Amino acid sequence: MLPSDKNVDMLADFGLTRNQAKVYIAAVQLGLASVGQISKLSKVRREDVYRLLPNLEKMGLVEKLLGMPTKIRATPIEDALSILIKREQDVAEGKVADLKVKKEALLKHFKTSNQKPKLEDERANFALLSQRDAIMSQLLNMMKDAKNEIDLVCSRTKLMQFIHNFAEQLKKITKRNVKIRIVSEVPEYEDSIPRIIEEHVSPGNSIELRYTDMPSSHYFIVDLNQALIATTTEGNMADNPCLWTNNSSLVGLLLRNFEDLWHDSINWKRIEIGAVPEKLTRFVEQLRPTSHVIFLYNSPEAKYNVLFNYLKAGLENGEAAVYVAGDEDPHQIRKAMKQFGISVEKCEKEGSLQIIEYKEIYIIDGKFDLNTTIGLWNKLYDEALKRGFKGLRVTGEMACFFKHNLIKELIDYERALHRILDIPMIAICAYNASSFNKRNDPINVYTELVRAHGTVLFTGIDHKLGKMEIRKAQPLQST
Repeated sequence: MLPSDKNVDMLADFGLTRNQAKVYIAAVQLGLASVGQISKLSKVRREDVYRLLPNLEKMGLVEKLLGMPTKIRATPIEDALSILIKREQDVAEGKVADLKVKKEALLKHFKTSNQKPKLEDERANFALLSQRDAIMSQLLNMMKDAKNEIDLVCSRTKLMQFIHNFAEQLKKITKRNVKIRIVSEVPEYEDSIPRIIEEHVSPGNSIELRYTDMPSSHYFIVDLNQALIATTTEGNMADNPCLWTNNSSLVGLLLRNFEDLWHDSINWKRIEIGAVPEKLTRFVEQLRPTSHVIFLYNSPEAKYNVLFNYLKAGLENGEAAVYVAGDEDPHQIRKAMKQFGISVEKCEKEGSLQIIEYKEIYIIDGKFDLNTTIGLWNKLYDEALKRGFKGLRVTGEMACFFKHNLIKELIDYERALHRILDIPMIAICAYNASSFNKRNDPINVYTELVRAHGTVLFTGIDHKLGKMEIRKAQPLQST
């Protein structure tokens, strides 16, 4: 076989670009392959392979076999060369035919009067845009056309990219008093988009932003007469094909959908004020068996809001719950739970709730033993299942380890709980932020504990709960 570079150069003579040639050659050599395999062999980036495949498929050089994942099969090289030769021949013949038509038109033009020909609107009712540049260009043109109103529905990721890519154009639009309404998903973290809009795009109220649950489709409507519709909600902005249309019926349907979303959505200012309980509710409801969370708080009120909501969600879902008291004694926790609205006595009587002191499970007789604690968690989990509960969710106040100066033991325990614990229970390990301030090396201790968990949950210094932030922890490396 000729060297691959030579193959690429020779295929380029048949009308292919170098990257098209590389992708086709890789597909031939692999026989039946995924996009990732073709990208690896051809040394062409995966996103470029995705971009090149539709043209190669249109030429008849490759075909897609539907499945998970999609597989690519190349047309045999002999057939492919015949196709490319025919294609070049058709292009040449088309060019000659086009010149003949232009010849007749040119002669006719010279023979006719100076009347200007009537121009027809060549814009189609529908156009599928598959290339990123074409999609971005269409968005820009639509914004330039806007006279009254723009309505946009998209994810937060796409919204951030939209604002970044079109900040200057958005400034010009708002100066023309074009009304912009945006619906996006509820933020998981502290919301930065309103500030970005205010500081870098449009001060004032010319851009209205609302939040809702993740919408099922993404689209962009201008002046009620044209729309750009994303074919999927996945990926980044303009990564996937979009459908442009000025069809009044379809634009009207999209507008009615937008008005429904707008009516049911919440103004970002209300989200900013009320986001914490809503965010917290979604967070605790989405936890699944083996979830391991580190929670840092600054006040008892913040601790109660998070941990009691967390346990309440489990109790309402038919799970058993265990609270290990360390900052406060069990009596104080029971009293706070009752004030929060949990039927403590009823739950304890039926066995769905246990509130125990840290000395019963963590530090027994002044000592901590990893195997003993893990064994007790296993026992509590087995008992919960025997009683007919769906599962077990637990939380423990970890200040006792600092109190007994068992920091190394604490880190070993958290690592073991995250790495080797085979109990499918949900766990939130609660830490009072002030505990770290009493250590000589608070940063190192904090870092090790964070890395020993899957998710990190913070609350601010507000006495009720304050701002809340959820982060994914850096995965703990196996040793």
